[in-house]
Amino acid sequence: MLLEKLDIHNFKNIEEAHLEFSPKINCLLGLNGMGKSNLLDAIYYLSLCKSFSGMTDMMLLRRGSDFAMLKGEYLRGGVEEQLTMGLQRGKRKSLRRGGKEYQRLSAHIGLFPAVLVAPHDADLIREGGEERRRWMDMVISQADSRYLDALIRYNAALEHRNRLLRDGSVDHTLYEAVEAAMDITAQYIHERRKEWTQKLVVIFKRYYAAIAGDELESVDMSYRGSLDQSRDGSLTSLLDSARLHDELVKHTSVGPHRDDLEMLLDDMPMKRSGSQGQCKTFTVALRLAQYDFLHQTTHLKPLLLLDDIFDKLDAQRVERIMQLVTTDEAFGQIFITDTNRKHLDEIMSKTDDRYRMWSVTDGTFTQTPSL
Repeated sequence: MLLEKLDIHNFKNIEEAHLEFSPKINCLLGLNGMGKSNLLDAIYYLSLCKSFSGMTDMMLLRRGSDFAMLKGEYLRGGVEEQLTMGLQRGKRKSLRRGGKEYQRLSAHIGLFPAVLVAPHDADLIREGGEERRRWMDMVISQADSRYLDALIRYNAALEHRNRLLRDGSVDHTLYEAVEAAMDITAQYIHERRKEWTQKLVVIFKRYYAAIAGDELESVDMSYRGSLDQSRDGSLTSLLDSARLHDELVKHTSVGPHRDDLEMLLDDMPMKRSGSQGQCKTFTVALRLAQYDFLHQTTHLKPLLLLDDIFDKLDAQRVERIMQLVTTDEAFGQIFITDTNRKHLDEIMSKTDDRYRMWSVTDGTFTQTPSL
């Protein structure tokens, strides 16, 4: 899959931009805060209908503007496609594919896959389980629409149960009905997460070893699911056992919304034992494994967005990463941001691919000659 052209109006600090991309490597060069990452966010938004920054839709509007528009022209599976996303104050966002508006944005997820590698990926290691669950759900949802539907229905039932707990309801029949709905979807979520982790860890270890080179570092990752603690494999029994406790704390303390991924370096928690370089290598390998997984399941080459990934990595690991993504046929179109022209030219000089480069200043993109 290729993003051939992108038009942007009033998105973050970008008032207006019209870019035509190389089918392989596209470089965005500029100081921090100039708009490089905002362009990647626009691409990400067209794929996943949300910002990778976590900002709300209205916060994405350029200051002083009441609307924003993104239009991408793609070559997907050999077919020309167009996506148009519109944001306007006071209205729901609108996404059109080929001029036809989606009624449910969830139906779009996974059709135009993209993978972002960014500095905030360190949160996958440093932060709590919520960050890792969000990542799991985002990746699996792009490959399995049934999973996304189960997740939506589980979260709706979970909110219903939490509302009962907050209100102090004693209607056990109502609890049982809500918990039965949670249990049905929890089973599917648990099995898919478990299966996904088993597949991903094999790919992940291969990428970590390729980036780390000769350095002897053993990494691993495993899924810690709530249902593994159930005596009969169901969520219902866990919820029943936790009912009195949950009534005291006013929220649901067990279930897939409490699951986690354990990340290890040399059999120790990565969070405590990994250096900055090792943590960066770990998260880059996770993202490349994510790319590989989506490529296998969607049969499309996702867009690969590399946002300032060279920080905290030594020159050898940077070179190995670039060799991986530019020489392996599994990887397609790539977008890279950096602040150092000399650094970027040195990296690009070691690849055989032609590339395009833009200088970015205050949301303005100027194409510059590549060396």
